[in-house]
Amino acid sequence: MQRCFMLALQGMGAVSPNPLVGCVVVYRDQIIGEGYHQLFGQPHAEVNAIDQVIERYGEQAISLLKEATVYVNLEPCAHFGKTPPCADLLIQYDVKRVVISNTDPFVQVAGKGIGRLKAAGIQVETGLLEQEGAFLNRRFFTRIQKQRPYIILKWAQTSDGYFAPVLARQQWISGAEAKTLTHQWRLEEDAILVGKQTAMIDNPHLTNRSGRGKNPIRLLIDRQLEVPLSYHIFDDEAKTIIFNELKSGTQENIQYVQMEDMQWYLPQKIAFQLYLMDIQSVIIEGGKNILTQFIDAGLWDEARIFTAPIKWTEGLLAPSIRGKNHQESLIGQDQLSVFMNSNL
Repeated sequence: MQRCFMLALQGMGAVSPNPLVGCVVVYRDQIIGEGYHQLFGQPHAEVNAIDQVIERYGEQAISLLKEATVYVNLEPCAHFGKTPPCADLLIQYDVKRVVISNTDPFVQVAGKGIGRLKAAGIQVETGLLEQEGAFLNRRFFTRIQKQRPYIILKWAQTSDGYFAPVLARQQWISGAEAKTLTHQWRLEEDAILVGKQTAMIDNPHLTNRSGRGKNPIRLLIDRQLEVPLSYHIFDDEAKTIIFNELKSGTQENIQYVQMEDMQWYLPQKIAFQLYLMDIQSVIIEGGKNILTQFIDAGLWDEARIFTAPIKWTEGLLAPSIRGKNHQESLIGQDQLSVFMNSNL
């Protein structure tokens, strides 16, 4: 199952809004095939694993699969979507046993895949490394169960707790290694969100410059559409969605989403709108006002905070957050602290 997790992670950034899934086929304690869901709309993990067995063993594959155990970290699907049901594929090859980490919370699957397998006489076991499997697919589970995206807060602060300089200007806090990691994170998530002030002061691209993978969808909160269209956030490197109070519509890669009364319940409105757009995860990079609104609303799942060794002695204080300390690591000269929302 650990191998399933490792395989599944290879689909990060390419399969949303589908889950991350890996599959391993074992015959007499030997792995004879494996695969993972590589790209949204393309074959699922079980298909790729079975195909590898057939490719390796040819006509012998049929007899091997009849005695094989299939490990998969998420319940095989039982419905026709972009691809046929994986449960039917396992039944077709009459595999002996299927071991699953997590059942699928999606209503069109939710136990139906397991039910089909058992009805066909296949041995089924569930719950192996269940907590680890749920954490792997925390984005997918959040979207299905809470009807909103998985929300990651991210910022950098000085060692004495400052977030931005007194004067409204761009000034880097974290080091080069932290910036490199930030671009890796952008590859992994569906979207990235900033407020008007951050866009005006920093003029960010908000793209993934790691050299591989896709760019996230850029989300901008700009009630009165004050950010000039000449700014980087509107270039053609990625799609940009602007939440505003003035207009709706689409112009090339820019989509305007009109909202009423944005001064009230803004985090809740944005979270639900992103859910309707099939956006499964979002990184919120600022500014402080936007971050604080999501913190105060309790609408966050994970906070990633870089603390640099520098001191400013004055400036805008960083947001205040309380959560379960999940991870501490040193990234270059910066301390990375990851907190999980313990109230969820």
